[in-house]
Amino acid sequence: MSTHNYHLAARIMHWSMALLILSMLFAGLAMVQSLEPWHLTFLQLHKSFGVVALLAVIARVVVRLRFTPPPLPSSVPVLQQKIAKFSHMLLYLAMFAMPLSGYLMQSAAGRPVVVFDLFALPQILPQNLALYGFLREFHGWVAWAFIALILVHIGAALHHGLIKRDGVLQQMLGSKPKD
Repeated sequence: MSTHNYHLAARIMHWSMALLILSMLFAGLAMVQSLEPWHLTFLQLHKSFGVVALLAVIARVVVRLRFTPPPLPSSVPVLQQKIAKFSHMLLYLAMFAMPLSGYLMQSAAGRPVVVFDLFALPQILPQNLALYGFLREFHGWVAWAFIALILVHIGAALHHGLIKRDGVLQQMLGSKPKD
């Protein structure tokens, strides 16, 4: 059982981004299901928080590089450790792909990304309806893949915390393992 926890900065980034990402995914799903009066306001907030999410994942990578994560317990088989590393790489890829594809999609649609009514991001693609359609589909597919990755991640964390009780979940919770 490991006695090392993730650094406090890594735990704060993990849990705050988990809340932000889950909120963004649920908001995105809600927006594509209806065209209610609140839709445009929600879309503007979704765009703004998407920029926050992109900045947060950049900060998270910096924290990850600065503070080495604790090793997995030796009881975790090597293949499972490799799968864990690969799934984390996919999670980081999705954390970048979601906001970037949303930004590119809005740019291709000719719609500005206004961040909390403070400033607008520059349009980086020419307006192109076909490209917008592709990026909209891509953004949706990445969202569904992201949801699947998150469910696997949560399932693995619960497996380690409730069934194996090997300290892996406690490392991210910041609690001391029980002997």
